[in-house]
Amino acid sequence: MLGDYRVEGRGAAEIAASVESGVGSGALAPGDPLPPMRELAAELGVNPNTVAAAYRTLRERGVIETAGRRGSRVRERPATAPRESVRVTPPAGGLDISTGNPDPALLPPLGPALAASTDAAARAPVLYGAPDTDPALAALARAALDADGVAAGPLAVTSGSLDAIERVLGAHLRPGDPVAVEDPGWGSLLDLIPALGLRPLAVALDDEGPLPGELERALGQGARAVVVTSRAQNPTGAAVTAARARELRAVLAAREGTLLIEDDHGHGIVDLPLHPLSCATRHWALVRSVAKAYGPDLRLAVLTGDRLTVDRVRGRQRLGPGWVSHLLQRAVAHLWQSGAVDAARVAGSYGARRTALLDALAERGVAARGRSGMNVWVPVRDETGTVARLLQAGWAAAPGARFRLASPPGVRLTVSPLTPPGIDRLADDMAAALRTERAGRYD
Repeated sequence: MLGDYRVEGRGAAEIAASVESGVGSGALAPGDPLPPMRELAAELGVNPNTVAAAYRTLRERGVIETAGRRGSRVRERPATAPRESVRVTPPAGGLDISTGNPDPALLPPLGPALAASTDAAARAPVLYGAPDTDPALAALARAALDADGVAAGPLAVTSGSLDAIERVLGAHLRPGDPVAVEDPGWGSLLDLIPALGLRPLAVALDDEGPLPGELERALGQGARAVVVTSRAQNPTGAAVTAARARELRAVLAAREGTLLIEDDHGHGIVDLPLHPLSCATRHWALVRSVAKAYGPDLRLAVLTGDRLTVDRVRGRQRLGPGWVSHLLQRAVAHLWQSGAVDAARVAGSYGARRTALLDALAERGVAARGRSGMNVWVPVRDETGTVARLLQAGWAAAPGARFRLASPPGVRLTVSPLTPPGIDRLADDMAAALRTERAGRYD
C-alpha cells in the first residue's frame, strides 16, 4: 500500500513522525493511501489505539485526511509540502515575476528608523513585565484604523499577517472546523488551514471581492470562520467595494456567530479606500501588515478586533514568544511618524505598471484581472504548458496551482520587477504562449 516506504515507530509520536518524514521526502506522495489502523498496528506490533492516535495527530497537522470507510490517505497538498514549493526558476538572463515581492526601490531606508529605535532602547530598555505593545505604535495604528472606518477595538502586534490569522483562528476554532476562504487565494493561507486541522471551503470572487452567494453557500455548509482580503487580493487583485461590503455584511449578519477575519495587507500600496466589514459578526479581527509597503523582513502586523478575540490572542502570545520586539515596533512607529513611505507614489507606481500590463494584454486579446496591488491573474487552460512556454521566453511566472482549491487554472504575474519595455515583451510572450495553447501544441 505504501510501496517501498516502511512506517516505523512504537509510540504515536514516532509513528506520526515517520509518516510525516515520508511525506516530506517525497517517498509518500499526495493521495497515497495509508494502511488501515489495525493492519499497521499488527505490522508494528503496537496497540491499534496507538496508530489511531498517530493518525489523529497527522490529521490535525494537515498531513493526512480520512474519508470514512475509504480510509486515510496523504492530503493532496500536505502541510509538509507547502504551496510555496511549487516554484519555477528563471533561466540565466530571465526575470522572476512569480514571487509577489514588493519593488525594493519603493521600500524606505530602514537605517534612520532602526537607529532611532536602538537609541530609545539604550535610554529605556524593554524588560519583562513591560506592555506588549509600544504606545506610540498603538496610537498611530489606532488613528489610521479610525480614519478608515474600522470599528473600535483593542490592539495586538504579531509577527506578520499569517501569524495574526493563525492566532485568531486558534483562539476560536478546533480541528475539523470548516473555514471559508477565497478561491483563488493566498497560498500560505490555503496551506495554514489544513495545517491547523481545519477544513477549507472555497468561496469564488470577482474584482469586487468574495461573491455574496458563494459566501452564503459556504456558511450554509457549516463554515465557522471566513477570511476576506480587503484590498490587493492575492492573486487576483480584487478589492472589496462599498456595495460589496454592504452585501457581505448582510450575509454575515444572518450568521453572527461566524468568526470574521479581514486581511488588509495592501495598506500603504493601494489607493483604493478600505470598506471594512468589522463588527458584522460578534467575533471579528482586522490585520494590517507592513510587509508590502515597508519590507517583508520587518515581520510585523497590527491586529484589532473584538475584545474577547484580541484578549485570547494576546494571552496565548504571552505563553509563547511573549511579544514582538519593541525594537521593531519602535522602528515601524518611526517610519510612520516620519512619512518614510509616500503611499500615493507607491500605489501610483504599482498601479501604472499593473494597468500598462493589463492594457497590453487586452490589446493582444488576452483577458486578465488586476484591480489593485502588484499582481495580475491570467486565466489559462493549461497552467503547466503556459508556465513552461513563458519560461522558455525568459519569464518565471507563478503557476496557479499555488493559489487554487477548485477554481479554474491560471498564472500569476507580479508587476513589481517590470519596466515599460518589459511589459510589452511579457504581453507578447503571454499572447504567444496562449496561442500555442489554443492550437494544442505542447512543445
